Amino acid sequence: MSLTLAILLAGQIAVPPADVPAPDPQAGTAAAPVADEQEATGRTGPAASNAGGDILVTARRRAESVQRVPIAMSVIGGTALAETGTYNVNRLTQLQPSLQFYSTNPRNSAANVRGLGAPFGLTNDGIEQGVGIYVDQVYYSRIASATFDFTDTERIEVLRGPQGTLYGKNTTAGAINVTTRKPSFTPEARIELTGGNLDFFQGKASVSGPLVDDKVAIRLSTSITTRRGTIYNTRQNEWQNSQDNQSLRSQIYWKATDTLDWTLYGDYNRQNPNCCVQYYARTGATQRPVTRQYAALAAAQGYVVPSTDAFDRVTDVDTDLRAKQELGGLSLVGNLDLGGATLTSVSAWRFWHWNPSNDRDFIGLPITTVSANPSQQSQASQELRISSNGVRSLDYVAGLFYFYQTIDTQGLQVQGPAASAFLLNPASAASRDPSTLNGLTSRNTIGFKNTSAALFGKLTWHPTEQLSISPGLRVNYDKKEGSYVSLVTTGTGSSDLTADQRGVLAPQSYQPDFDDWNVSGDLTVAYDVSDTVHYYATYARSYKSGGINLSGLPLDRNNNPILSSATIRPEKVNHFELGLKTQFADRRATVNLAAFWTEIEDYQATVTNNQVGVLRGYLANAGKVRTRGFELDSAFRPTARLNIYGNAALTDAKYVRFVDAPCPPELSGGTALAAGQTPAAAGVSGISPDNCDISGQILPGVSKWAFSYGAEYNLPLQLFGTDGQLYAGVDGSYRSKFSSNPSRSRYTDIAGYALTNFRVGYRKDGDWNVFGWLRNAFDTDYYEVLATQSGSTGLIVGQPGDPRTYGLTLSKSF
Repeated sequence: MSLTLAILLAGQIAVPPADVPAPDPQAGTAAAPVADEQEATGRTGPAASNAGGDILVTARRRAESVQRVPIAMSVIGGTALAETGTYNVNRLTQLQPSLQFYSTNPRNSAANVRGLGAPFGLTNDGIEQGVGIYVDQVYYSRIASATFDFTDTERIEVLRGPQGTLYGKNTTAGAINVTTRKPSFTPEARIELTGGNLDFFQGKASVSGPLVDDKVAIRLSTSITTRRGTIYNTRQNEWQNSQDNQSLRSQIYWKATDTLDWTLYGDYNRQNPNCCVQYYARTGATQRPVTRQYAALAAAQGYVVPSTDAFDRVTDVDTDLRAKQELGGLSLVGNLDLGGATLTSVSAWRFWHWNPSNDRDFIGLPITTVSANPSQQSQASQELRISSNGVRSLDYVAGLFYFYQTIDTQGLQVQGPAASAFLLNPASAASRDPSTLNGLTSRNTIGFKNTSAALFGKLTWHPTEQLSISPGLRVNYDKKEGSYVSLVTTGTGSSDLTADQRGVLAPQSYQPDFDDWNVSGDLTVAYDVSDTVHYYATYARSYKSGGINLSGLPLDRNNNPILSSATIRPEKVNHFELGLKTQFADRRATVNLAAFWTEIEDYQATVTNNQVGVLRGYLANAGKVRTRGFELDSAFRPTARLNIYGNAALTDAKYVRFVDAPCPPELSGGTALAAGQTPAAAGVSGISPDNCDISGQILPGVSKWAFSYGAEYNLPLQLFGTDGQLYAGVDGSYRSKFSSNPSRSRYTDIAGYALTNFRVGYRKDGDWNVFGWLRNAFDTDYYEVLATQSGSTGLIVGQPGDPRTYGLTLSKSF
């Protein structure tokens, strides 16, 4: 079944025409290998475009038609991922209007759905992510461990809204469910080669076949991605923000009996790019004395950035960059068919090793000469799940889930010879003595243990053929234990610090811990008006586990850690959703709608405090946030040759109550507020408020409007005696303005932007495909992220998105 047909049948597929495979009817329960190439790709030739059919998904842990699943969700097939250049989660956002992904390096990444999921800003290991990442049913505990390239992917399901009564780990905002291609008993091989400008190369290959007759089959896959950087460093004479990714993946399937099968998965990924740089974007006025703001500080040292236009794509940061990571693991999935139900076991172990180097002053002065937090993470999980087979008056899914995780981090930060003049009051003698801060070193030893267990389940009762009622329940326990020890020494090795030195790097030692039980639940009522019109309504009450701060604590006015901020409370989520999934015009048109309203109390936010030092963020609870909106997914096939799709998301995400939030840059950096005093106006040097009431402001990272759209036209053409299709396609996306700071600032709003991609190619279904592509065709300048330099200097740094790229892709199946 082609994606053309899939769009008509699923409606939620926000991608151009390509393959979306239909999984085996037991997928997600007893996921048998595919039998041949036709089943593997889902293509059945040009005639399939006029045929009926359904896309099967496993969102509810059983194979179902996507149109009948009462969940707002999208499905993208492997060929669609290839043709749109969507080879990682970041690029997935151009196809999914409700999905947001922001990253300044792999560790500091966040995936959000409808504006919710993870706090915007630097990653803090002490909390959970609200968007669950699952690969072949295994939960990936850190978004950083999901920054791999998609390799041999069959399909990706993006589920919107709370999913905790269906998935092992509580996912309060949504889930990204990645399914790779299964081993085959029919020998097959695939290869895909891509080359482009910026020295881009990507190679993917897979091979599959039987090992023991019809009992054991194997699949091996690999991929390599390399690309020159997009930012030139004039000081180091090299390109930065490059790509250098390698991955290996294997599967061995064993059909032990007619009712029992096992699949052993293994993968290893290595990434070692020259990455990741943020650099001068603009400046803004803060409340710090003018002599202590960026322009004056830089001038005093005779420093000038290479360019004040970030889209010249040049920088001079003076610290070597590194974003090296290794990740992988093993998992064993077993399925036992009991007749009326299937028992599934998912055992997994995974690791993630992170070895970075950053320039955290973002300019070419030696202010912070070392900033790195190498980290080693491992996780083990066990899920045991039973789900009913087929459709009956009462269907069910129930499971037990256990998860254990450890993280060890060795942080290092060293101040350089320019730190004194840049960070201290120019009126003080200490600021004129480079030795005051030069060599000031913080060595952080951070440990973390995370234990989680849950009992979850969902029933679906069909009182009539048209009506279904689905209650779900989850009982969850979480325990987090941490240790944070920061030892600070001067350039001479002494631990006897002055007040100036403690204001920049303060020694800390604390051992936070958190444990809690909670009960979540949801109720969905669905009604099938006909085979092509389906309504549903959902209410969910869920929790996102509380956590601990593992990035250092804010300091009081005496530069002592505020220990009361070591832990944060759980988020409490109330979610309401109405949905309509419909098809008409002989299934040549699909229009699906969803309306949602989600409120979160004790929202976990990344905040900063008003000190001059280099603590860049910690966690705190905002009083209440709310996100609400509408989503449209539509697809049309007016002729056998033309396919059109359009998807939209209107998201209104705001802080309802956050009265003690950190202030934006224009209200920060001044002298402390004393009783009876009035803060200075925004951007005017003087007195700064201790905190700000940002109730009613928009949440960071989410646009009010987001769209994805496109079309493909194809013509039958015989080439070299082979029947195939000549095709041309366009894919576009748009995101309106959004805030890039936890407290909205006029300096860190990112303007709306539109991206347009084109492709032209020739393919023979199930055999080969060659196409040229042009991405960001109009070379649009846009930022992915804007951030502030620590110390309230007023420097705003940015990370521009990719410029125009072009290339050629060739894929072949054997």
